[in-house]
Amino acid sequence: MPRRVELGGGLPLVTRLGLATRGNTSLAPEDVTLAVERGVNYLNWCGYDDGIAKALRNKLICRNRIVVAMQLDARDAGSAGAELEEAFRVLGTERIDVVTFYYVEWKSEWERITSRDGALQVLEDAKKQGRVGLIGLTTHQRKLAAACAEEKKLDLLMVRYNAAHRGAEQDVFPVAERLRMPVVVYTAQRWGALRRKTHDDPPEFTPPAATEWYRFALVHPAVSVVLMAPNGRRELEQNLKLLDDWRPPTAAEFKVMAQHGLRVRKNAGRFP
Repeated sequence: MPRRVELGGGLPLVTRLGLATRGNTSLAPEDVTLAVERGVNYLNWCGYDDGIAKALRNKLICRNRIVVAMQLDARDAGSAGAELEEAFRVLGTERIDVVTFYYVEWKSEWERITSRDGALQVLEDAKKQGRVGLIGLTTHQRKLAAACAEEKKLDLLMVRYNAAHRGAEQDVFPVAERLRMPVVVYTAQRWGALRRKTHDDPPEFTPPAATEWYRFALVHPAVSVVLMAPNGRRELEQNLKLLDDWRPPTAAEFKVMAQHGLRVRKNAGRFP
């Protein structure tokens, strides 16, 4: 199981366990610094003036050694330009290495983005200027992700993938591998459900810790980066233990996790 991967675009090699922030989690700038010191260098920023933004703006981490990613809400050119400029200001940087169109769930959204006055043109111009590295797409819709990738207007895909939600193995990963397109995955713990018991668990079964669910996702060869989104220093330090025991799951471990994933899927209700 490779520890680091090349995303392309002249970006530095990245450790495949990435760090993400969300609006409902909290990481201090010092927490981000700790993660980078331990080797994490793919930082997925959520758009708030949070720990990642402050660590970057205050130069607590070496900018040239990290890859900064963000998701762009805008669909049209005017909104995209304004949103991108605000991101540069908040992050205190002149370049954002990965920008993905955020939660594109409908074909009509993609058509708007790629239209003559759509947001894609802004990112392509910024890429030519060296202000944006890779252009990507974030979506829950696997077949849409694959179809957009086939148009060859993107450098990267960002999709959800975990032991309870493995559809990307059929719908997305084969396309990405054929196109040699990096894939970043999120919700490796299925919002914590994979760490909790279900009514159908075998007697004495204890769900594996968070690190094991990251390990489950990392073992797939199409996955470039798996994002963790810890809430606070304690969760971060627990997740970082994976870096001290970097290995694929054994066949037996993988089977146990895959079976629990099926139980979580069954008990969590219907979700695509």
